[in-house]
Amino acid sequence: MKTALVLILGIITYQDLKDREVYGFVFLILIGLLGVLHYKSVMDIHFFYAVAINFGVIFLVLLGAYIYTIFRIKKPFFSQVFGLGDLLFFLALAIGFPTITFTILLVFSLLFSLLIWGVLKNNSKYNTVPLAGYMSVFIGVVFIVSCITNDLTLYLI
Repeated sequence: MKTALVLILGIITYQDLKDREVYGFVFLILIGLLGVLHYKSVMDIHFFYAVAINFGVIFLVLLGAYIYTIFRIKKPFFSQVFGLGDLLFFLALAIGFPTITFTILLVFSLLFSLLIWGVLKNNSKYNTVPLAGYMSVFIGVVFIVSCITNDLTLYLI
């Protein structure tokens, strides 16, 4: 299952970097795989509490980004600043991890994306950040390291 997960993350990365578009069903597969891994790793009630809290965190992050976009950037949020694929990727992460792990992965994958975009933006033919693609690279590396070392448990924190 983790191999399939890394493969799906690779597909998201490839499609997002290439065309800034990812097929919707790929995100649904990602949500399913991450959800099953999370659900199997924790007690039922912890899964549902974590997902609810994670959705709240996503709501607050998007609300902050939306308000910032309205007052500072002055562009339409969902058509030019934040894509549907990015939202679906955020939801997949929210369903896929306990709250503390989710928060750590969200923050560091966003920082990773910012760093990579800062380095590569001059070579890009697009002026938009492939956020889901860059975050997929980060999450994929985390999963690969987790599988190789067997010391990093993503579902215990």
